[in-house]
Amino acid sequence: MLQIFVSPRYDFISKRRWAYLISLAVTLAGLLHIAYKGGLEYGIDFAGGTLAQIRFEQGTTVDRVRGALDRVRLGESVIQEFGDRQEYLIRVPAGSGGGLEEVSKRIESGLREAGLPKFEVRRLEFVGPQVGRDLQLQALYAVLAGMTGILIYTAIRFDFKGGVAAIIALVHDVLVALAALSLTNREMSLPVLAALLTIVGYSINDTIVVFDRIREHRGRGLRKGETLADVINTAINQTLSRTILTSLTVFLVVAVLYVFGGEVLRDFAFALLVGVVTGTYSSIFVAAPIIVDWEAWIRSRERRAKKAVAKAGAGR
Repeated sequence: MLQIFVSPRYDFISKRRWAYLISLAVTLAGLLHIAYKGGLEYGIDFAGGTLAQIRFEQGTTVDRVRGALDRVRLGESVIQEFGDRQEYLIRVPAGSGGGLEEVSKRIESGLREAGLPKFEVRRLEFVGPQVGRDLQLQALYAVLAGMTGILIYTAIRFDFKGGVAAIIALVHDVLVALAALSLTNREMSLPVLAALLTIVGYSINDTIVVFDRIREHRGRGLRKGETLADVINTAINQTLSRTILTSLTVFLVVAVLYVFGGEVLRDFAFALLVGVVTGTYSSIFVAAPIIVDWEAWIRSRERRAKKAVAKAGAGR
């Protein structure tokens, strides 16, 4: 197998507190940004409404398109360039434009009356507000069900601490991806949801490879002077080449999809790119280090309990 690192001996565990701070800062920044905006920016799939994709024969501007929609009282719609200045997405919120047929007629009428270049309606979709709300709930259930299944599987295969550590790493990855979507003003849509579920699967795969190696080393018992942190550092270093090569390969493929996949797949590919990076990071700096801190906390609590018992015995 190709080796990027020859016998690496990096001390990842000693850097875990810095990694926790970086993860916390990125996650908090994303959550605060989402709260500031009043929530995620949901696409038509989840928010409900009408989506029209218009292709003009010549380039035009968002302001001209908005001016045309103002004429038919659809000026509050979200207008977005779709690839170049000849193609635009128009999102009409649910309840502000009527049904699909009515909205379509008003958009086409407004564009013609405003004297914009000739155009073609390439896509027209309508999702009712109730369907959008149902999809939001189903998306939440899908993510929770996936994480619960992973917790059960990881707890059975390793132990409860490993399962919880893996879930924390997964939640971290999803939150960072949501933060990146919010900070770049991208929409939460069904393809993006599929990307988030893919991130969950990708991240846990990487984490389990590291956990497997940790279990293998712990099964042999600790050598004299060796600590749990040493064992985990060894396990991460031994899987480092495999982790980086796998991540790099996936990243390059998704990057090609992002660049050449077109606007329809761009948000999906963007979420995956973020997920590949954060999934690799969390398998090294979040999941395994949590086990070190957890076991250190358990040993500290046991020592305090023994001291308390000894003190009580001495006082009799």
